[in-house]
Amino acid sequence: KAKKPAKGNWPTDEATLQELADRSPIIDAILEYRGLKKLLSTYIEPFHTFVSERDGRVHTTFNQALTSTGRLSSSSPNLQNIPIRTEQGREIRRAFVPGIPDAVMMSADYSQIELRIMAHLCGDDHLINSFNEGVDVHAATAAKIFRVPLEDVTPEQRRMAKTANFGIMYGISSFGLSQRLRCSRSEAKSLIDDYFASFPSIRGFMDGVLENARADGYVETLFGRRRYVPDVNSHNGTVRALAERNAVNAPIQGTAADIIKLAMIAVDRRLREERLESRMVLQIHDELLLEVPAAEIDAVRKIVVSEMEGVRKLSVPLTVECNYGKTWLEAH
Repeated sequence: KAKKPAKGNWPTDEATLQELADRSPIIDAILEYRGLKKLLSTYIEPFHTFVSERDGRVHTTFNQALTSTGRLSSSSPNLQNIPIRTEQGREIRRAFVPGIPDAVMMSADYSQIELRIMAHLCGDDHLINSFNEGVDVHAATAAKIFRVPLEDVTPEQRRMAKTANFGIMYGISSFGLSQRLRCSRSEAKSLIDDYFASFPSIRGFMDGVLENARADGYVETLFGRRRYVPDVNSHNGTVRALAERNAVNAPIQGTAADIIKLAMIAVDRRLREERLESRMVLQIHDELLLEVPAAEIDAVRKIVVSEMEGVRKLSVPLTVECNYGKTWLEAH
């Protein structure tokens, strides 16, 4: 059912090819080739040009006020975009090593921070209890949506609930969810309806955010930082729908951005107070990457976890996964 664009060529974008993957073995080969070509042209070939002649290290530029979500962005080179999803892409991270002898790379990553923030903002008892009791929140969501005991949740049901958890809170449509889950649009719509029936407080939170956005022209993070969304009242349906998704997204993702920035300040302060040689070298969305001398590993790990988890008290705990290794790949 593919449609030819104006130029008359068949579409060969990644999404189209992935839908056709079961039709011919050459599709996977084409996608693999494109992936390898991107790794070469984006990372392997140009990255040596970013090595500083002064100290032999790669230095990125962090942009403080460039993104609409409030997150830091990285450029020249973009170190926040180093691949993680594919096995071949992850190998790029093996090249990132400490710049001082006898040191390790330490990665500290917030676990499911946006879901936790949503649970706090919407006040949903089921989500809050799941996080407070340490239950697998995706499995718990699946149990509620599919009306089965937690222990009977299948891996497929958990996968669907996980996709729903991350997609629905950002206003994904039934079409978008059907594409992600590779199911019919009617099945996706049924899943969304069941989701909101199971979690009415999430629907109430989203409706409240949109109501305030239409009245005020902006939305706020938990810390009061605003994102203006004037198009939320647009007469153009496509423009309005995008603004509505951004309006719902901003309080959640924006609060996560605020929290990681506050955590960076707190961790840096502690490292200086303790007169440690360790230092932060990179921030990637919800992850902090540090360069840590071997003698300071235990002390720094305690500091990082303590400061990141305690930076703001919510109705659910903020949890941090912290690992280290000789390379960024080993640390993640």
